Amino acid sequence: MKPATGSTPATSLLEREGVAFELHAHDYDPDATRKGLQAAEALGAPPEQVFKTLMVMIDKQRPACVIVPSDRKLALKTVAATLGGKSASMMPPPDAERMTAYKTGGISPFGQKKIVPTILDASAAEQPKIYVNAGRRGLQCSIDPNAAAQHFGWTVAPVSE
Repeated sequence: MKPATGSTPATSLLEREGVAFELHAHDYDPDATRKGLQAAEALGAPPEQVFKTLMVMIDKQRPACVIVPSDRKLALKTVAATLGGKSASMMPPPDAERMTAYKTGGISPFGQKKIVPTILDASAAEQPKIYVNAGRRGLQCSIDPNAAAQHFGWTVAPVSE
């Protein structure tokens, strides 16, 4: 593992808000088909503790952020229903990059350019800590999922399968 250094909008926000976190760097494989699972393996962490940050569109017009375990798939219909919509679709990568100001593979739920509704998969509540992207490819932060959800006003709901 590499030393975890560097400031990002995500880490700056967490520090400014006084939310406890720890940085973890790892080798990022741009060719990995499932980046979250590759991150879990590189970190030596269980896949159910390493979460991926996904950007979606609700009813083709409302953006949202969803945080789910790296070993699960997003249940789009459930996401839509949770946010009061009829449908949800994955946001195209260029749109997600513009919306968040992060590169895909490095999108963090923290410090995005535009604040959007965020859902944390309910399975996170079972974990003492989870890893989420810290705003750069190959950089994760571990946080208390319940504390983060409460602090940032995230919806906690079962949205993975």
